[in-house]
Amino acid sequence: MTQLALVIDLNVCVGCHACVTSCKQWNTSGTAGALTDINPYAADPNGTFFNRVQTFEVGEYPNTQTVHFPKSCLHCEDPPCVPVCPTGASYKRAEDGIVLVDYDKCIGCKYCSWACPYGAREFDEERKVMTKCTLCVDRVTDTKLPEPERKPACVLACPANARLFGDVHDPESVVSKAIAERGGYQLMPEWGTRPANHYLPRRKTEIRIHPEDLERVDNPLKLDGKQPEYAGRGAGREDFAT
Repeated sequence: MTQLALVIDLNVCVGCHACVTSCKQWNTSGTAGALTDINPYAADPNGTFFNRVQTFEVGEYPNTQTVHFPKSCLHCEDPPCVPVCPTGASYKRAEDGIVLVDYDKCIGCKYCSWACPYGAREFDEERKVMTKCTLCVDRVTDTKLPEPERKPACVLACPANARLFGDVHDPESVVSKAIAERGGYQLMPEWGTRPANHYLPRRKTEIRIHPEDLERVDNPLKLDGKQPEYAGRGAGREDFAT
């Protein structure tokens, strides 16, 4: 069985939110939209997003890091949101494993939101229905598009190539190889939902600079072979003398 999913490289994501804006644009103008924005510039903004990027500061000073963590529906292989839906609006497609919402059946009861342990469901205040990431199903299944473009909008928009897309059940796919080679993991596996989306962990990168690789450059303010004399604290460029 095919299971389409995203694999997100946390070591590469720079938190630019290109995935967020491209997702909003594509889905608002596509079959899932329009995604509501209520008072977007007010003190208490509210809106519907399928993808969000959460940013955390980790570690203790001076050894701190900034981690950007994109999160959306994980398209679980055993999604808890599906069986709790009283109308059958939430369902998982057999052909590709994508979890979707049928807006015509949704009554906005929010049961699916309560059942989802990842907080991936969004309630549209105007339409009174539950919404979520569709993996841009209308795009990835569009045979009129060239093959390289049949990917979610967030994948195509990512400037750092931090997002991969493919079949995690195919051992030869780019996502399966990335998971196997780089220790990809699922979010909160203890819930037993078997999320299809995976994350690639951050890696420590050591920068080694060898003395022989260094090139000494003279002070650009040096005049006639002499270093400038510093006039004192608070001095500007005009306070340097030669």
